[in-house]
Amino acid sequence: MSIFSRLSDIINSNLNSILDRAEDPKKMIRLIIQEMEETLVEVRSSSARVIADKKDVQRRLGRLRNDADDWEAKARLAVGKNREDLARAALAEKQAITDEVTAVEQEFNALDDHLEHLGNEIGQLQLKLNDAKAKQKVLLMRQKTVSTRMRTRGQLNREQLQDAFEKFEHYERKMDSMESQLEADDLGRNNKQGLKNEIESLAQDEAINAELARLKADLKSTDQG
Repeated sequence: MSIFSRLSDIINSNLNSILDRAEDPKKMIRLIIQEMEETLVEVRSSSARVIADKKDVQRRLGRLRNDADDWEAKARLAVGKNREDLARAALAEKQAITDEVTAVEQEFNALDDHLEHLGNEIGQLQLKLNDAKAKQKVLLMRQKTVSTRMRTRGQLNREQLQDAFEKFEHYERKMDSMESQLEADDLGRNNKQGLKNEIESLAQDEAINAELARLKADLKSTDQG
């Protein structure tokens, strides 16, 4: 997946804007860094080739200048020997070499400018790469912080639930104990109350029987009179 189409896209990119639009900022910043690093390698490789070409051109310039000086010396020698014809020929060779020197110097200057441009691009690209790595570090730290907070919150929730369960079980056991005590107390009280009720019932029956006997006796006396 290519995020940037050319080097200028990287240099002119707004990382914050790219990350804001990304569904997965962590993945996006990783891809951005990867592409920047690959581009940086390519630009450095290009710079290395330009440096090598520049050195080669510099050596050619040195040889051509030496050749021009050599033909200059030959022309002087010919003039000294009154051989103007040879001097002219030597100067013509020197002129041809001088023209070539001018062309090679232009090539050298173009390579020098190109190398300077690549150096500027490398510097800007390195700054962008450093910025991207800093943003990646921030994202990782934020993710770690969020994960830690979620784990902590989860742990707290589990501890709170466990504490609530333990309290509930404690109160449940306490209520069971109190109910058991009440039931135990009621067992004794129910037996005593039942016995009392039975005795009172017997006494009540005797009183009713006595009243019934009295009424029968009164009726019998009335009938006889």
